Amino acid sequence: MRVIIERAALLKSLNHVQSVVERRNTIPILSNVLIQADSGLIRLTATDLDLEIVEGVSADVGQSGATTVPAHMMYDIVRKLPDGAQLELVQGPDEGRLSVMSGRSRFMLQALPPQDFPDLTAGELTHTFEIPAKELKALIDSTRFAVSTEETRYYLNGIYLHDVETGPAPVLRAVATDGHRLAQAQVACPEGAAGMPGVIIPRKAVLELVKLVEDAEAPVEVALSSAKIRFALDGVVMTSKLIDGTFPDYERVIPKNNDRIMEVDTRLFSQAVDRVSTISSEKGRAVKLNIGQDKLVLSVNNPDSGSAEEEIAVGYASEPMDIGFNSRYLLDIAGQLKGDSATFELADSGSPTVIRDPADERALFVLMPMRV
Repeated sequence: MRVIIERAALLKSLNHVQSVVERRNTIPILSNVLIQADSGLIRLTATDLDLEIVEGVSADVGQSGATTVPAHMMYDIVRKLPDGAQLELVQGPDEGRLSVMSGRSRFMLQALPPQDFPDLTAGELTHTFEIPAKELKALIDSTRFAVSTEETRYYLNGIYLHDVETGPAPVLRAVATDGHRLAQAQVACPEGAAGMPGVIIPRKAVLELVKLVEDAEAPVEVALSSAKIRFALDGVVMTSKLIDGTFPDYERVIPKNNDRIMEVDTRLFSQAVDRVSTISSEKGRAVKLNIGQDKLVLSVNNPDSGSAEEEIAVGYASEPMDIGFNSRYLLDIAGQLKGDSATFELADSGSPTVIRDPADERALFVLMPMRV
């Protein structure tokens, strides 16, 4: 194999694929990136057996071939080379080594046989559809903060993606919950997504997907089955196994009859929560909301460090009430609100509260209260 490639192009692709590779691996080949060179293109592939990213990048391929080298080491080498540098990758008769040359720098990396590299793409994908990158990003951004990190309830460790027949037209809906809060977002159902199986996309795949769609303009091609999902855009293909579990019936926990309505200025509310929560304990993070006629008093009482209180004007005309929330959860939700105001639909101090964004009717958040 003999390849000449621009540093910037190789670095960008290596940055995408190497993030999948775990730092500690009991299987040596999983620490490596697969490099395949053929007809003006090199393809880089990395996997952890649950998630695989393949990216193609243009290169001057003098001689085609394939090899695997340590992913993080290769990334660090390319990253430390000067801007504008050109790299030459050469594998001679000794297939156990890959030579990486740039200017006066020369590296010899240990290589493992490419035929030992696992392939995650096998298996039929039953449903295929295209979705604008902006819409996919909105679905992920509005819900990923609520994904559970508790390994015991593994079926909550991802975003539940499914189609729903609702109102005049079906929608593609994303939902995430950790048992304390729930986030739901939806877009018009893309052609081909109707009838798809409901799938749970694992947290790691969600985080990698965020990086891929960050600045993407082109539509994303999504293909899935009940076991795997594949996203393809801008020369990158990411395939992930899905969480094998049943997502709970989340619609049961979304209150339908909360009749106490509070309108808040999103920015003022967020800043007030942030300020008073400075006093809260790291463990509890509880903030108390004392809601009265057109005013809201936020307070925190921490026996170890003191107390804090702030009053803001709100729109509220129901019975006065007190309710407590985790301040970090409130700030997470406030960070997703696009409009200037937010609507809190409350019932009582022990029942879940629904938070809506009038500027984005496709998103909905549910928050469980805390005892304060």
